[in-house]
Amino acid sequence: MAVVKAPDILLPKLSIDYHKWAVIACDQFTSEKAYWNQVHQLVDNVPSTYHIILPEAYLDMGFETRIKSVNENMDLYLRSDLFIQKKGLVLVDRTTPFQPHRLGFVCIIDLDEYQYEEGIKGKIVASEKTVLNRIPPRVKIREQAPIELPHILVLIDDTSGLIPALFKQKDKYEKLYDFDLNMGGGHLVGYLIDDFDSTLSKINKMIETTPLVVGDGNHSLAAAKVCWENIKKHALEADLIDHPARYAMVELTSIYDDGLAFEPIHRVLFNIDEDNFFHEINRTSQGSVPLKVISSDGEGYLLTSNNPFETISWVQEFLDNYLPNHPEASIDYVHGMDSLIKIVEENPKSIGITMPHLDRSQLFAYIKEKGVLPRKSFSLGEALEKRYYLESRIIQKGKM
Repeated sequence: MAVVKAPDILLPKLSIDYHKWAVIACDQFTSEKAYWNQVHQLVDNVPSTYHIILPEAYLDMGFETRIKSVNENMDLYLRSDLFIQKKGLVLVDRTTPFQPHRLGFVCIIDLDEYQYEEGIKGKIVASEKTVLNRIPPRVKIREQAPIELPHILVLIDDTSGLIPALFKQKDKYEKLYDFDLNMGGGHLVGYLIDDFDSTLSKINKMIETTPLVVGDGNHSLAAAKVCWENIKKHALEADLIDHPARYAMVELTSIYDDGLAFEPIHRVLFNIDEDNFFHEINRTSQGSVPLKVISSDGEGYLLTSNNPFETISWVQEFLDNYLPNHPEASIDYVHGMDSLIKIVEENPKSIGITMPHLDRSQLFAYIKEKGVLPRKSFSLGEALEKRYYLESRIIQKGKM
């Protein structure tokens, strides 16, 4: 069975305002509710993916009710004849505030070939450690959802330059959309690759040599895997044949893409006793390279290794041990220095720990040799560069 396949894609009809339809991935701006409140004001009372996702900034605000509303809105959108259906891969050209082009294509991947648990190998693997308690809320959203929307970015070792070659031929494909993204997210163009057999054959051949690595959306893909395994436990064998929930829709992009930026994910700690924190972390500090820390007292530094992989592991291991012993404290993971500084300034008794950049050329080799990285080790671009929800796909059998 092929690991990567072409999906039956649902797109909003052209009468729908795509600028308001597409919103950024739900796991962005988690400590900045003001961002999501602006999105809500922009799209209120019009069809939008905002109404069929759960922004994680709202997870502390009665998300059970929100999940019910999300699933009801999905059903409503299906009944309202909002979509057109296309078969094929979608070649995506994304412009961001920081990059002129990032190329990829929307496809589906086989969840039976995906492994996120440490020590288990598969043809699709996680890049970072999966935090098991972050999966259940996502499972609750997906298990009753009739459709899925992708914000997952999967990396492929495309040494042959297959994806750029497809882009050079873009004019022969049907253009599906071409519009500005809201909230300063840039621009998005999509082309339908309906003659996909040769492309898929080449992609699946690449995977036989080097597995796909999940770059963004590790926990959402893990939730899709859990849902599929649960379906397999309770469904008849005949009902599992070609079941749409066996697959998850993702955007596949080359790790060598010039528009794919590897950015650090910073840590921000809330309700922290600064003296106690710095006393404890400095006791474990190793190396001689300064790592910037931001607090209410200004900037300071921790001394750490010149190896960014080791630095990230050290910081996360310390925090994993520190936080359970200080239940009054909490943590969030922040994209971008501007956001980190703003959050620290707005939250007394908070500390921001900046994290180093990773070298993308070392990622596949590191995962092959040592397994997954600590969670939130890197980000594929800044927050505004994350994938916007646009395409969707049926995941309940017989729904459409």
